[in-house]
Amino acid sequence: MKTLRDIGEDALIARLVGLVPRDENPAAGPGDDCAVIGFGHSLLLLKTDALVEHIHFLPSAPARAVGWKAAARVVSDFAAMGGNPAHFLVTLALPPETDVAWVEDLYRGIGDCLEKFGGVLAGGETSSIPTGSAAVISIAATGNVRPEHLVLRSTAKLGDALFVTGLLGGSIHGKHLDFSPRLTESTWLVSHFKPTAMMDLSDGIAKDLPRLAAASGCGFSVDHSALPITPGCTPAQALGDGEDYEILFAIEASRVPELLAAWPFVDIPLTRIGELVEAENSDELSGGWEHFRGDA
Repeated sequence: MKTLRDIGEDALIARLVGLVPRDENPAAGPGDDCAVIGFGHSLLLLKTDALVEHIHFLPSAPARAVGWKAAARVVSDFAAMGGNPAHFLVTLALPPETDVAWVEDLYRGIGDCLEKFGGVLAGGETSSIPTGSAAVISIAATGNVRPEHLVLRSTAKLGDALFVTGLLGGSIHGKHLDFSPRLTESTWLVSHFKPTAMMDLSDGIAKDLPRLAAASGCGFSVDHSALPITPGCTPAQALGDGEDYEILFAIEASRVPELLAAWPFVDIPLTRIGELVEAENSDELSGGWEHFRGDA
């Protein structure tokens, strides 16, 4: 009998999406950071995401920071599609011994994120779980994106340059609780230098870059000496720690000089880390996070 540990998250998703009815003509379906549905003069983005105690945060983590992270992860996915957040639904599954003040601070953290990046609470659900069980915070949200700004993972081409924003590695030391989703940077990119493909880095570049490349039918070449590493971290941590929530994107190589000259965010590095190549010539990366298997 195969278990979830045997097959891992990606293979599980591939199995499950074939078992239920699906939109025959989605703008983007399972496999991108958000689902995309045609909706009037804009496109509707759909996203759901969950935080699980002991997986995404420890019991000692400040509740307000956990709430920020729960909402900011969703905002990061909207940014990865070139869009903006709109309406949020929050589902809490908590053991009955949970401190009321902890839950209130959790919501304050969610509110902090919505006030900064946009979006409003539209509703949600609460449920009890058995005493001693791990808390779960699940957020479903809608967003929107202009059709001309939508960026998928699957539309890059051979020879495109690969870039990342910010610094990589060290999330376990606290960055995963106070990161800033790259919504402003993404909005600027899609308006001025629209990437050919884009996603956010949640599972580590060692896991996420191969996903982007494969979705576009390409392989990749990485310049390890160019990786923008968080001070105090190793190259292996930059590749595999995960939960950086930076933007990984591809862009035509001919546009690189102009992009670098125009990049307006002086406090946020923009680093070329490689290029897309023929699949048979692809580099291989190790590390990163995969649910049911843990660190790869």
